[in-house]
Amino acid sequence: MRVGELNERDRSVLALEGRQWRTAGAKERAIREELGLSSTRYYQLLNALLDREEALAFAPVLVNRLRRVRQARRDAR
Repeated sequence: MRVGELNERDRSVLALEGRQWRTAGAKERAIREELGLSSTRYYQLLNALLDREEALAFAPVLVNRLRRVRQARRDAR
């Protein structure tokens, strides 16, 4: 992998985050089963991805929406 490229796990995290969830707990179950990650680790990776231009190029609508949500939460503190 070249510097500046998203790896398969990064792309999978973004793809999972972009999905719609019908029931409570379904997303956490998918994180464990599909990615083999704890929820805590998943959100750490996702937050780090939001700061990467490669993630923005890969999923611009999703990344911009999540950046706005993150900033709103920070501003509310």
